[in-house]
Amino acid sequence: MLADDPLGAKRERPGDPAYAEAFKEIDADPRQYLAVAVADDEVVGTLQLTFIPGLSRLGATRALIEAVRVRPDQRGGGLGGRLVQWAIDTARERGAAMVQLTTDASRKDAHRFYERLGFVASHVGMKLPLRQP
Repeated sequence: MLADDPLGAKRERPGDPAYAEAFKEIDADPRQYLAVAVADDEVVGTLQLTFIPGLSRLGATRALIEAVRVRPDQRGGGLGGRLVQWAIDTARERGAAMVQLTTDASRKDAHRFYERLGFVASHVGMKLPLRQP
């Protein structure tokens, strides 16, 4: 699902062994969650939830939502919203002060989706690539 859109198709390489190594590292870290939605024994959605301790906001922990994906044939039925709501609920249960995410500037549909869920575009995100995918 990570490679199943124009942006992902340019940067992802399904089957690359690097994914298995990354999964092991994420799975071993108690501040990381990889969530999957399953229908008929098939993965139809996923996201990563990361807890980031911080000093600002009185030492608040932030929850970061990344890599939200829903299989194309499952879109439009509320699955993405349920996945993100699970992440919000989990963040609240773990005492996070806020949930944040980034979405590529070109993903206008994603922006509307997150706004419908209550997210506000309050900051400007910037990235500096350190290596080529």
